[in-house]
Amino acid sequence: MEEKEQIQEILKILEKDPRISPEEIGRLTDLSETEVEKHLSEAEQSGTILGYRTYVDWKNVGREEVHALVEVKITPQRGTGFQTMAERIARFPEVHSLYLISGDYDLSIHLVAANIYDVSSFISEKIAPLEGVQGTSTHFVMRRFKENGVLMIEGEDSPERLPIAP
Repeated sequence: MEEKEQIQEILKILEKDPRISPEEIGRLTDLSETEVEKHLSEAEQSGTILGYRTYVDWKNVGREEVHALVEVKITPQRGTGFQTMAERIARFPEVHSLYLISGDYDLSIHLVAANIYDVSSFISEKIAPLEGVQGTSTHFVMRRFKENGVLMIEGEDSPERLPIAP
């Protein structure tokens, strides 16, 4: 297996389970633990691995969250387009994810807040006043079924296929 393929295989394994040990990755890929550690170190230093993540269903420990998707229409800035505005918005701690999108709006924000009032304050006090923001459209997430490839369905490993109704 070529080095590029080795790295890709290691990254696929890590993406599914970031807690897996280099020793176990080595067993799965027929590489030595030392080779795996070398590939991981290089991937971290080059910025290929950006971090390791644990997905938590906070409601199971009594913490309520509100998720909202906020579409933002902005005026692109001369010389930087959407980049400067996106970098500014991305720095807010409430912003879980931020995407440049096609369609009627330019940016899509996945926002996580403690309650609906915090979402409203974020939009009215932090986003709307930014120079170049033309408008927003907010959608509240009613229920999360799958996020970042992780099923968020309670008590099930996989949902049953629903019957087709006439």
